[in-house]
Amino acid sequence: MNTTHIISSKSLDLATIQSIILEQKQLELSTDSVNKINQCRTYLDEKLKSETRPIYGINTGFGSLYNVKINKENLTKLQENLMMSHACGTGDLVPEPIVKLMLLLKIQSLSYGHSGVQLETVKRLIDFYNNDVLPLVYTQGSLGASGDLAPLAHLSLPLIGKGKVTFKGDVIEAEDVLKHFDWQPITLLSKEGLALLNGTQFMSAYGTYLLLKSYKLSYLADLVGSVSIDAFDGRIEPFNELIHLVRPHNGQLETASRVSAFLEGSQIINQEKQHVQDPYSFRCIPQVHGATKDTLAFVAKTFTTEINSVTDNPNIFANEDEIISGGNFHGQPLALALDYLKIAMAELGNISERRVFQLVSGLRGLPAFLVDNPGLNSGFMIPQYTAASIVSANKQLASPASIDSIVSSNGQEDHVSMGANAATQAYTLINNVERVIAIELFNASQALGFRAPLKSSDFIEQFLSSYREVVPFIKEDEIIHDDIQASIEFIQTLAIDSEELF
Repeated sequence: MNTTHIISSKSLDLATIQSIILEQKQLELSTDSVNKINQCRTYLDEKLKSETRPIYGINTGFGSLYNVKINKENLTKLQENLMMSHACGTGDLVPEPIVKLMLLLKIQSLSYGHSGVQLETVKRLIDFYNNDVLPLVYTQGSLGASGDLAPLAHLSLPLIGKGKVTFKGDVIEAEDVLKHFDWQPITLLSKEGLALLNGTQFMSAYGTYLLLKSYKLSYLADLVGSVSIDAFDGRIEPFNELIHLVRPHNGQLETASRVSAFLEGSQIINQEKQHVQDPYSFRCIPQVHGATKDTLAFVAKTFTTEINSVTDNPNIFANEDEIISGGNFHGQPLALALDYLKIAMAELGNISERRVFQLVSGLRGLPAFLVDNPGLNSGFMIPQYTAASIVSANKQLASPASIDSIVSSNGQEDHVSMGANAATQAYTLINNVERVIAIELFNASQALGFRAPLKSSDFIEQFLSSYREVVPFIKEDEIIHDDIQASIEFIQTLAIDSEELF
């Protein structure tokens, strides 16, 4: 197994990132990336020796202070001041896996050689990543334009020996972790602070993390939905390829094919049915789950482009002898994509809860609330309440963040994306979807038990056999919270091959 990922111009995709994470690969710069970083830095140093004109963020103030010229002897102080003054995050801590992704994506963006950073700075970020030195970053503070300024300031502070990090499970001062490794604080050169703070790596890291999770939940929604179909004694005809070939949305075709494969060989699905049609939450799984898959494809395309881009400002083009101030830090593409992701994933939870409702309703030969002696036992009455509560909360979270904008920096930054808010909302929403699917699995596995001695497919029976090791069949009332939590943890730890997901 290759234990190192080489940072290069080769495009990062979701499968590669998943491999880096799961295999805990170390990072290393390619020779080409080293050369590009050095070339860009050398060009900028030479440029500043002769340049008398103001160049935004390099020898000027920031934001609405762009017209304030800074003396050459204060350029390092300017960058350090920028980093400290912009470290204004608050709220909850960003989860450590996302912080680590922020480091990876910032390294990737700086490696293209258009940001003007020292090689030493990039290597230190790699040191942080490889040694799990993870800066404390906060969820609140970014407007999703001008880059993710506050979060990236917190991410970068430890480079100069300031701020706090987590290391080996403890929160410690950055200066202490530098001493532990015998690392000297980085002396920031011109433009470096701005290169580190400008960028979309907060939004991008959240989006990448959530895409990986969403693809897994999309697969599980199909699988758990298939268990529900058999548990409800549903029909297989709605998954016939002929139906979907005359409305050939890619996600719809994929979902129908996957569900058909999951149910192949099931005694239950193949038995004669008393009913002509199933409710939409079963019959329209290809159409609803499929639409989410098509959305994931769009969002993945957007984020794949973003994480393989240069998103700071200004951008340096050494070969063209140009330093150009623009707006690649603006998070609008990500904000719209994250809002779209929220809506699409909320719908997976929405239709899942409807199947839970149908399963506990005492229909199709199933006992009311999926338990013997209903009345004495309430059985699975309240898990549906819990799912409904979560789904309702998700409908509120799915409201788009990107339709808002608030003027900042004395009017210089007069339109912002609010993509960072979309990212943190999406994090809560998608974790909620995970819980709803876990509740559906809890209900569907219980309902399927009442179909014995008939069996589902071999695939589903094997899947449920593993599930039953952690969540048993419920014969009478007990503390159901524990079972729901075990169900959530079961799907969290379930490993699915990348080939099945992407």
